Amino acid sequence: MAKKVRQKPEETKEAAFEFPEFDEKKFVTKEFELMGALVLASGIALLLGAMSWAATSEHLPWDVPFPIGLLVLVLSPTLIGRLRVRSDLYTKADWAGLLALVFFGWIAIWFVLVNVVG
Repeated sequence: MAKKVRQKPEETKEAAFEFPEFDEKKFVTKEFELMGALVLASGIALLLGAMSWAATSEHLPWDVPFPIGLLVLVLSPTLIGRLRVRSDLYTKADWAGLLALVFFGWIAIWFVLVNVVG
């Protein structure tokens, strides 16, 4: 069995952990930008749901509004990016959350309107 190497007392001391500087202005700016993007994403989902319901209530099959909705879903990051000035602050997780909000909001509003009104 190999012997354990003895360390000198100076080598065993580790550097103390220091918290990084917290930039409050950058944090608040990003949160306000995301709030605006969430409002836009909710509006897109509401608009898509209402348009899909209108197309479905005209006795069109579901495969007519669904591809159109998917196309708008794919183009929604471009729309949000152009309408929000500081969209360069968003991370991939922020964009994924916005896309999920648009998709699931669209589907939920469409299904609710079809079942309640139609």
